[in-house]
Amino acid sequence: MTEPQSPEEPVETIELDRFLKLALVVQSGGEAKNLIRSGEVQVNGAVETRRGRKLRPGDVVFVHGEEYVIESDGETNADED
Repeated sequence: MTEPQSPEEPVETIELDRFLKLALVVQSGGEAKNLIRSGEVQVNGAVETRRGRKLRPGDVVFVHGEEYVIESDGETNADED
């Protein structure tokens, strides 16, 4: 008999534009939008123009000559209302 499969644990994500604000790369959502649309942001080595791109732990963001590796803080937002 096989063990029942448990549902996958939720993966913590953050949207690219929000990450850029939290990392203090930009000061506003509008600035993040313009930077992303300009093609100056790379995610995992590819130019990313979607500001809503979901970043996961291990993703690498490259912008303005700086590299940022996304890490998890171990918390999930599954219980938020």
